[in-house]
Amino acid sequence: MALDEITPRITTFISESFLDGDPKGELTESTPLLEWEVLNSMNSALLLNFLREELRVDVPLSSINAANFRDIAAISNLVSGLMAVPAEGA
Repeated sequence: MALDEITPRITTFISESFLDGDPKGELTESTPLLEWEVLNSMNSALLLNFLREELRVDVPLSSINAANFRDIAAISNLVSGLMAVPAEGA
């Protein structure tokens, strides 16, 4: 899946799940999700589940950090990179 397919799916999930659909249209690829407290521990768990279930990407514990989850662009790049790497044991 290409980055231009990943980003809208993540954006839609975050908008609908955590921002009531983002009625003011404030969510962008560079919105500081951690700084604005869009991603807290519960929302991060829900996002990780979405990535696993819908995009078929397991994010390793070592990749769960502020740099990789600071904004949608960072999350999309992380997912894209993980999709490019074959899963262990595959």
